Amino acid sequence: MEIKEVLKSLRERNGLTQDQLAERVLVTRQAVSRWETGETQPNTDTLKLLSREFGVSINTLLGAPRKLVCQCCGMPLTEDGMLSREPDGSFNEDYCKWCYTDGHFVYQSKDALLDFLLAHTPNPDNQPAAERRVLYDSCLSQLAHWKN
Repeated sequence: MEIKEVLKSLRERNGLTQDQLAERVLVTRQAVSRWETGETQPNTDTLKLLSREFGVSINTLLGAPRKLVCQCCGMPLTEDGMLSREPDGSFNEDYCKWCYTDGHFVYQSKDALLDFLLAHTPNPDNQPAAERRVLYDSCLSQLAHWKN
């Protein structure tokens, strides 16, 4: 979906008129109308307000153009419910809610995350733990949070 369709759908699903949405995000009704026709798009600050208003990520508002991946554990972030949040309630699109919560990282070191993965990840081929640890470490080292 394009941003114009996403915005109109969210507005209607929340039972808001263009005037009501405009008032909530501090713009004119005409601005909302132009977004919904695709004539213009909201600026960054307004996208943040819309994200809060509708409880969706900015990526979702933009029609999900980016494939998000947790930069701590590597999990694909396919739904807004998987995204972490900052203490103010805003979305953090860089991390999943299991790695980063309320402004804090769950895993204080890569070794702590590796230990968790070894204990909780299926091992159908019965690979030795040491081999799995090296494999997981090489994958994690590619993520922004663990790059040296």
